[in-house]
Amino acid sequence: MISQLEKEVALRYLKTRKKEGFLNIISIFSFIGISLGVAVLIIVMSVMNGFRSELVDKIVGFNAHAVVKPYENPINSNIFSNKKLRLISKKLILSNSGEGVIINRDYTKGILLRGYGQKSFKRLKLAQNNKFLGNKELRRKHISIGKELSYLLNVDIGDKILLMSPAGVKTIVGLLPKQEAYIVDSIFESGLTDFDQNIAFLNIFDLENFFNLDKNDRYLEVYLKKPEKIDEIKIKLSNIFPDENIYTWADLNQSLFSALKVERNVMFIILSLIIIVAAFNIISGLTILVKNKTRDIAILKSIGVKNNSIMKIFFMIGFLIGSIATLFGIFLGILFSIYIENIRGFISKTFNVSLFPEEIYFFSKMPSEIDFNSIILIGTCSIFATCLVSIYPAIKASNLDPVKALKYE
Repeated sequence: MISQLEKEVALRYLKTRKKEGFLNIISIFSFIGISLGVAVLIIVMSVMNGFRSELVDKIVGFNAHAVVKPYENPINSNIFSNKKLRLISKKLILSNSGEGVIINRDYTKGILLRGYGQKSFKRLKLAQNNKFLGNKELRRKHISIGKELSYLLNVDIGDKILLMSPAGVKTIVGLLPKQEAYIVDSIFESGLTDFDQNIAFLNIFDLENFFNLDKNDRYLEVYLKKPEKIDEIKIKLSNIFPDENIYTWADLNQSLFSALKVERNVMFIILSLIIIVAAFNIISGLTILVKNKTRDIAILKSIGVKNNSIMKIFFMIGFLIGSIATLFGIFLGILFSIYIENIRGFISKTFNVSLFPEEIYFFSKMPSEIDFNSIILIGTCSIFATCLVSIYPAIKASNLDPVKALKYE
C-alpha cells in the first residue's frame, strides 16, 4: 500500500520549480512522446481494422461464404432441411459455373460465368443492391454483367453479346467451339473492379447447356449468419458434408488476408518502439530528479522514512507520468479515429492533395474501426513499459546513503 506521505511527496516532486526547468522539459517530452505513440498506434490499428473489415465486406458481400462441391454423388435436396445447416446459414443456393470468352465487335475477353435459377438470383445480395440496374430475374437467353465490363464492351441493357464456350460442337468440318448470343438483361455494381470486369451471370439451365454440364455437377453455396467465424464454421460444414469438397471465402483470399495480418502485426511492433523510446525518457527525467533531490532524500531517510517508501515515491512519479500520458493518448487516438474521414477531407481541401484516392483503394472514404481489445492491449503495454523504466531510478534513489548525501550537499 502507498501511504499519504508517499503520495504527497510524489505529487510535490511532479510540480517542478523554475530552477528545475530542464527537468520539466524532459518530463513534458516524455509525456508528449508516450501520448503521441499511443495515439498513433490506436489510429493506425483502427484504420487497418477498418480497411480489413471493408475489404472482407466487399469480398464476402457478393460471393458465397462457403461452397460445397460434390465429388461423385450430387448434392442431396434433403440437405435444405438439415437443422444443423440451417442454424449456421442464412441462405442455401444451388449453382454452377464455367469459364468462357465474351465477344463484342472488336473486343474479346475471358470471363467466369456463374449460373443461378431465376428465384435464386433475386436472393443474392448483388441483385438486392440499390446500384443494380435492370431485370432481377435471370431469364433464359439473357445475361447479367458488371458495370466495368459494360464499359469495356460498350454495351447497355438490351444489347446483344456473343459468348464462346470451350465445349465443342460437332460439325461437318470437325469440332468447333460453341457460340451463343445473349441479351444484356441487367448491370450490377459490386464495388470491386476485378469482380465487375471478370464475372457474369446466366440462367443455370442456359449455363449447363452452354458448357455441356450435368445437373448433378451443381454445387451448394452457403451464405452464413456469421461469416467472420469462418474457421469454426468450416469444421461444422465438414461434419455435415464429410464426402464433399468444401472451400470458403478465407481459403480463396488466404494470401491477401495473411499479408494484411502480417502488415498489421509489423506496424504494431514498429509503432510500439515510439512508446518504448518515449518511455526511456522517463529514466533520464527520474535520474536527474533523483540527482536534484539528493538532499531531500537524505533528510527523509534521516527522519525515519524507509528505503521502500523512497523507492515507491520515485516509482509513483514515473507511473503517473506514463499512466496519464497513456490515457491522454488513448483519448486522442479514439477522437482521431472517429473523425479521421473529416480530418482527411479537411487536409485534402486545404492542401489540395489526395490522401486516399478511391481509384487505388476502391473505397469512397477512409475506413476506421475502433477495436477496444487493441486499445486495452496498447494501454497495458504502454503502462507496463513506463513501470519497467521507472524501476531503476527508484531503486537508485532508495539506495542513496543519507550520510554521504548530506556531507556533500
